[in-house]
Amino acid sequence: MSIKGIEGLSDEQISAEVAKGGRFVVFPYAISILVMTFYRKSDIHFIKADESAFGKAFPYILLSGLIGWWGFPWGLVRTPQALFHCFSGGEDVTDEVFN
Repeated sequence: MSIKGIEGLSDEQISAEVAKGGRFVVFPYAISILVMTFYRKSDIHFIKADESAFGKAFPYILLSGLIGWWGFPWGLVRTPQALFHCFSGGEDVTDEVFN
């Protein structure tokens, strides 16, 4: 899995950003096809301390919002879960990245 948003940053700069509140996140999304629903997670994104996660979450919000609902029954369950996590700033995976 690749990490987006760290291009051009040294390890020291990344550690300093994390110390200031930066974090690594993934954005879940749901894709449904009638009786099948796929619940996946994006690549890892680095969100700097002074940066909003919404812009990076928006494509996954749009994807889930448009085609996540159509699977029965899991589309109706997984789509709200994905949207909740995306609107909440993503799932924090900073500890997993640093370990």
